[in-house]
Amino acid sequence: MTITTAKRPDRALLLTPLALATLLMATEARADTKFIPTIGLTGTYSDNPTLLPSEQAKGQFIIESVPGFTLSTRSRRLRFDAAADWHFYGYQDRDIQNARHRDRRYAGSGEAILIDDLLSVAASANGSSQAVSAFGPQFGNQYSNTNRTDVRTWSISPTLKHRFGSTADLMLVATRDGVESDQISSAYGDSLSTTATLNLSSGARFTTLGWGLSYTRQMLDSRQFGSTTSQNANFSLRYRLSRTWSALATVGYDEYEYLALRNRTSGRSYTAGFSWAPTSRTSIEATFGHRYFGKTGSLAATSRARHLVSRITYTDQVTTNRQQFLLPSAVSTSALLDQLFSSSIPDPVMRAEAVQAYIKATGLPPSLANDVNYLSNRYQREKQLQAAYIITMPHSSLVLSAYKSERVALSTQQSDSELLGNQLASLNDNVRQRGFNASFGYRLSARTSANVSAWTTRSTSIGTGLESPSHAFTAGMSRQFDRKTRGSLELRHISSVFDARGRDVTENALAATLSVQL
Repeated sequence: MTITTAKRPDRALLLTPLALATLLMATEARADTKFIPTIGLTGTYSDNPTLLPSEQAKGQFIIESVPGFTLSTRSRRLRFDAAADWHFYGYQDRDIQNARHRDRRYAGSGEAILIDDLLSVAASANGSSQAVSAFGPQFGNQYSNTNRTDVRTWSISPTLKHRFGSTADLMLVATRDGVESDQISSAYGDSLSTTATLNLSSGARFTTLGWGLSYTRQMLDSRQFGSTTSQNANFSLRYRLSRTWSALATVGYDEYEYLALRNRTSGRSYTAGFSWAPTSRTSIEATFGHRYFGKTGSLAATSRARHLVSRITYTDQVTTNRQQFLLPSAVSTSALLDQLFSSSIPDPVMRAEAVQAYIKATGLPPSLANDVNYLSNRYQREKQLQAAYIITMPHSSLVLSAYKSERVALSTQQSDSELLGNQLASLNDNVRQRGFNASFGYRLSARTSANVSAWTTRSTSIGTGLESPSHAFTAGMSRQFDRKTRGSLELRHISSVFDARGRDVTENALAATLSVQL
């Protein structure tokens, strides 16, 4: 095992996504582009805006201004979507402690086809607020710094494809990405990585027996913990037993570099399983096997009816905190609704617009069944079960989602000691989390809707037995006054545990918002 000291990632590289976005948009001049600037104004009264323990809570009136924009571009060779907003907060008490005075949030992704059927480039960037520890307030409001930090990610992926007739398909992907955080960045390992992936799979001529070969190698440079390398190789087979049933099998090898708790960082892997797809709307795929860390398995089940779409997944993988930020594990509301609307709206562009309009009209959350992410510099084994359901009716929608996850540290505690302090670092060693979300939206008229949402999560330290529950409830109404003006009223309640000492945190707030498209 080789671990060397790395230099701090060059911050100039963080401008690369912006440069690539310019390249993507310049790829084709005749793209259909929509740029919509927005401005919002919110007035809020909160009895504990900074989410402090109940005995320290102090009520505040808050005025918030939110300029922002959305941008979308579509053409034969180009797809690009971006949204950003800036939040500026004015408090009743100017010297309020533990409060944010400004914030920014952004998300963008795009793909450009440079050469048809050969070369394309994808890019993404995201900035959002995340929890520092699993044992503290998880449903943070936007005003408090309690247990929160800002995390920024970006990724660039050129992809080369080649088809060897009907025999095989080749895909080569080179990815450069970065992750960094604010406030406690000296304790969190801001990092850059370069990943090369090769996939060679059977072509159309293999109708009964399909095969695939994949190899991934990642070189990770962490500002605080140096350079490490990991690689994974797999060979897979799929044998078609009948029109609806197929047998699955894989063999492979994993190799990681980290300071291991059990002196085991590599080994062979194998799985066997099946897939069942009785209709185009229903599919189940399950595998069972073994990797260097123990027995493993996976499950993916999807069902789609006229007014209902459901998804159940189970994964067991070696992962890192930065990987979860780059590839969020949340179930996307848009993705599920896209499946639901696919039969009635075949055109993908029109369907995407319909999905976003439906989410906006019914007040649905952007993601479902999301386990609570917290900062960690360690390699972990994560076992996660997720379930999500969306039911649509003529004037309403119901969303139900749940998750259960267990993360067991594979690398030593040393890299995390500064995040929570030496005495509390063991809390994030082995963590079990579970949660549930229910959201109901009802359209009172063509322009007015009401929605109610409830969330609950519970984090448990497996080693110490410490538990940290969090609950949140919102109820509100929104109205589209005209094509460009929208107003909303929301009541919010948050209840959580402040820290490992078990002190309670509660917040009750009422907010009124007016937003305008310019």
